[in-house]
Amino acid sequence: MKAPRIHVAADFKVGGDVVLPEGPARHVARVLRLGEGAELRLFDGRGQEARAVIVEASRKRVLARVEAVESGRGEAPLSVHLGQAISKRDRMDYAIQKAVELGVAAITPLYTEHGDVRLKGDREAKKLAHWQAVAASACEQCGRATLPPVHAPTGLADWLAGRDEALRLVLHPGTSGALAQAEAPATAALLIGPEGGLAEAEIEAARTAGFSPLSLGPRILRTETAPVVALSLLQFRFGDI
Repeated sequence: MKAPRIHVAADFKVGGDVVLPEGPARHVARVLRLGEGAELRLFDGRGQEARAVIVEASRKRVLARVEAVESGRGEAPLSVHLGQAISKRDRMDYAIQKAVELGVAAITPLYTEHGDVRLKGDREAKKLAHWQAVAASACEQCGRATLPPVHAPTGLADWLAGRDEALRLVLHPGTSGALAQAEAPATAALLIGPEGGLAEAEIEAARTAGFSPLSLGPRILRTETAPVVALSLLQFRFGDI
């Protein structure tokens, strides 16, 4: 059995002990039924990975001892910040999960004019924690040791105001030669609208902020499918696919 990969926000030191968080500990002890001597792969979310063995496994806690520490792998040379309009139910989970698997560097959920999701207070905080957990789980699965941040939801105008990436793209019917440029950019921003699309005023605001329109072909993609296709194209053209 392949050693499970688990995100643990801790400092790894050879010979040091790490207490697994409640959720992963329960999964290791009760679902996988791993006991003392079983191997684990831990990553801290900041680029470090550790090989560890379980030294204590009970219903209350799982303790692992670090045997080796190394730099993680799996980070793309192209740093993409995804601005993703918030969608309902598990569509947003899917978009975040696949974006992380495809090497995204950061994700900001966006409130847009045609978006039909509005979160406030505790509901927004709970949803953000859930999305961050989705990103961590995706890292565990795909082998990344750096956990890309999922930022707090914000309005589109505020997100656009903070963009300074070398390449900025907004998914919108039209033509763009951005992917044909000779030199690979180090950073990129990718804006994806909701099911109803971005409003014309939002498209114009993106253009004013230096975004070029990018079309993904004659078929209209769902909002959770669009980041998979767009990120795949960016990683193929400028990244490591």
